[in-house]
Amino acid sequence: MVNEASERERIEIELLLEGLYQLYGYDFRNYSFSSVRRRIWHRVNSERLATITALTNKMLHDREVMTRLLSDLTIHVTEMFRDPAVFRSFREHVVPMLRTYPFIRIWHAGCSTGEEVYSMAILLKEEGLYEKSRIYATDMSERVLDSAKQGVFSIDRMQSFTRNYMDAGGKEAFSKYYTAKYDSVLFHSELKSNIVFAQHNLVTDRSFNEFNVIFCRNVMIYFNKELQNHVHGLLYDSLSTFGILALGTKESINFTLHADAYEEMDPQTRLYRKTK
Repeated sequence: MVNEASERERIEIELLLEGLYQLYGYDFRNYSFSSVRRRIWHRVNSERLATITALTNKMLHDREVMTRLLSDLTIHVTEMFRDPAVFRSFREHVVPMLRTYPFIRIWHAGCSTGEEVYSMAILLKEEGLYEKSRIYATDMSERVLDSAKQGVFSIDRMQSFTRNYMDAGGKEAFSKYYTAKYDSVLFHSELKSNIVFAQHNLVTDRSFNEFNVIFCRNVMIYFNKELQNHVHGLLYDSLSTFGILALGTKESINFTLHADAYEEMDPQTRLYRKTK
């Protein structure tokens, strides 16, 4: 009976994910099963339903339910200058290369609510590179992109953001980049002048430009092996020769189909340079 129940649950999950893809175009079919299962059951319980099939029915007929489910399935855990050593290493190892380029294109793939995008804008400004740079910030979720465009964050997060900024080699007072108002802060509009926010799905969409730097951090840890290789192919096709790929600290290029096309710039911070 236990095996039968598990098999029934697996079928229900596969049907829900297929429906989500076929009707709305969001493809979670190759995400980590345990992660997807946990988030689907969270939505089942939140909607006060008894089964995954009941959630599938509501999702197919009610776009608001689909939006809530999509929010559960899409992970948005980020902060400014997250893993400060990565940004410090970027200053030390990558910025000298970027100084030699006439124009710099950077892609933040899976940018979530934009904290790392604004971090990059600040870093480039401090290194005198922002004016010749264009940052493309993409995510599959329109909701989080709308939030990222605003550049508004809770004032409660500023203490940890400031600490990250200093640990990342920040050169100014962090407060110079935002204006505090009540319980929020608004980052200055000049930081957004060279940022393009756009919807892009790493699972289903194609390459749309050639980039000198791609940040895709803590996105693929939720993908199965097949999907990881698919996305690595997309990133490889989108990166110029000698371009820089930045992965999350728990991610690696090793054991992917493109492992031999990169060299490690800094093994501690997962910065890779495309060599062929």
